[in-house]
Amino acid sequence: MTTERQEPAQNAGERAMLEGWLDYHRQTLAWKCEGLTDAQLRTASVPPSELSLLGLVRHMAEVERGWFRKVLVGDDPGPIYYTEEDRDGEFHLTEADTWEEAHGTWQAEIETARRNAAGFALDDLSHGKSRFTDEPFSLRWIYTHMIEEYARHNGHADLVRERIDGATGD
Repeated sequence: MTTERQEPAQNAGERAMLEGWLDYHRQTLAWKCEGLTDAQLRTASVPPSELSLLGLVRHMAEVERGWFRKVLVGDDPGPIYYTEEDRDGEFHLTEADTWEEAHGTWQAEIETARRNAAGFALDDLSHGKSRFTDEPFSLRWIYTHMIEEYARHNGHADLVRERIDGATGD
């Protein structure tokens, strides 16, 4: 695997640190998918789970969209892969689902996330509110949550990748 991952500087400021760790985890997911065929990327972890690397990439495209578009700026273009009838649609893959499409969509959502976040300070509050508390989120909270979300799913990705071809790594 050759994807370059860059940890943030150990003395970076808070925003640079948060953005750096988020980008590091984004790069880690791409690294876990590197060099595999579409068929391998669609391979589920272990039955009955439908968890796959391609599904994780599609899921993270949805998560990026949800937090940085819907919640942060109040723009709701709707879901990409799931529907009301199929809430886990990003994980329900067919032979027609490809890395090219999923990766392109994910990267577009990341770029939109970066643009939207650039207009906020860490303490600025989101336009959208929590469905549980009816309170907005600070950008700092969203960054921290996204780092956690990627870290958790990168652990899943590591196990799925090892099952596919034995490749491991941090």
